[in-house]
Amino acid sequence: MALLGYDLFLARKSLRRNPGLTLLVVVGIALGIAVSTTFAAVRHAFQTDPIPEKSSMLHSVRLDSWDPAAPHPDRVGVPPQVTYRDMVEIMKSKIPVRQSGMFKTNLYVFPADKAQNPFEEMARVCYRDFFAMFGAPFAYGGTWDEKADGGEPVVVLSEPMNQKLFGGVNSVGKTVRLRDRDFKVVGVLAKWMPNLRFYDLTQNYIGEPENLYIPFGLLRPMELQLAGNNDGWGPNTGTGFEGYLASESTWIQMWVELPNAQAVAAYKSFLDAYATEQKKIGRFQRPLNNKVTPLLEYMADREVTPRAVKSLFAVSLLFLAVCAVNLIGLLLGKFLARSGETSVRRALGASRKDVFLQHLVECQLVSAVGGVVGVLLALGALSGINAWLKSQTGRGDLFALDLPMLLVALALTAGAGLVSGLYPAWRACQLAPAVHLRIG
Repeated sequence: MALLGYDLFLARKSLRRNPGLTLLVVVGIALGIAVSTTFAAVRHAFQTDPIPEKSSMLHSVRLDSWDPAAPHPDRVGVPPQVTYRDMVEIMKSKIPVRQSGMFKTNLYVFPADKAQNPFEEMARVCYRDFFAMFGAPFAYGGTWDEKADGGEPVVVLSEPMNQKLFGGVNSVGKTVRLRDRDFKVVGVLAKWMPNLRFYDLTQNYIGEPENLYIPFGLLRPMELQLAGNNDGWGPNTGTGFEGYLASESTWIQMWVELPNAQAVAAYKSFLDAYATEQKKIGRFQRPLNNKVTPLLEYMADREVTPRAVKSLFAVSLLFLAVCAVNLIGLLLGKFLARSGETSVRRALGASRKDVFLQHLVECQLVSAVGGVVGVLLALGALSGINAWLKSQTGRGDLFALDLPMLLVALALTAGAGLVSGLYPAWRACQLAPAVHLRIG
């Protein structure tokens, strides 16, 4: 420990002796750390498990009800959503612990406070199981009861919406008018901001969760219009809203909670049996290819992490490596210029190991300074990215340097110090002290 303290003392003296050269090394390390840490944090935001306590139990359900002539253009060849008619039938299964079909719609909100103007708001239409499945916490009240799934005018508000409409107080039991009818507030969510809107990866999944949640059973009586993605094939066999519901359009996200592998296998068999029955009436003419996919695998299927982010992260690591390699020459020249000093230390009894460690400590010290500066630069870069994201999506907190990313920055800093310092430190300890002492 005393030797390490002495090495740090010598390192500080050396850094102060050549401030210009020290600044160059610090800047080189800082730029490499800033760039690599920034893109590591961006990648981390997309790849973090949004609900680690139960992600293995949450499964996306996809059915291959597509055109017999060609597979769906999605990467896995299956529509990412299901039709209304299929959702209604598979929701009859008793295998899942919880399940919910869902979609987005726009509703006009008419505040009770007449001083507030009506405004349009995105709402999620879902079943009561949604909240327990996806870990949405409640500050007041709770979800609606099972009977209300059939179409009772009840609503769950987000924390921001409750603040906007009722000043943040417990609003359970109060009424809010949505479009053409009054809804009773049954619950208010606590602050809930998952890193991704992982329950709907079809559109703008980096946005904030919706502010309104209403029962799926209101779809028909209110003729709710879809505000999300929709695709389909073949002509509608009916007309109007009912014709749309009976069509082959896929527009509903379907999720089930399955606690173990046996439940997954049983549910997959249930879906295959359902598809086989549908084949008898002329539907599902493609080979059986139904998907029951756990959340993290589904995120990979949907390529949640943009390819550009993956590429930029790889390039940033190469940039850091180039910075570290380019610093080898600077440090080597600096260490060799002090060969006389090193020789004196060797002559006084320091071993090659002692000299090697002294120079390596100096490399790590300057790398640590560069790492601190790099982290500060990364914080500024992430702040700028978040500001841009807020202007585009309304959310400005997606990218951050949390503890795992700070540990990554620490590891990158230590690695850069080793890459740039190992060879110069090794060369310094190989000097023959007698030669330099004679010259002196």
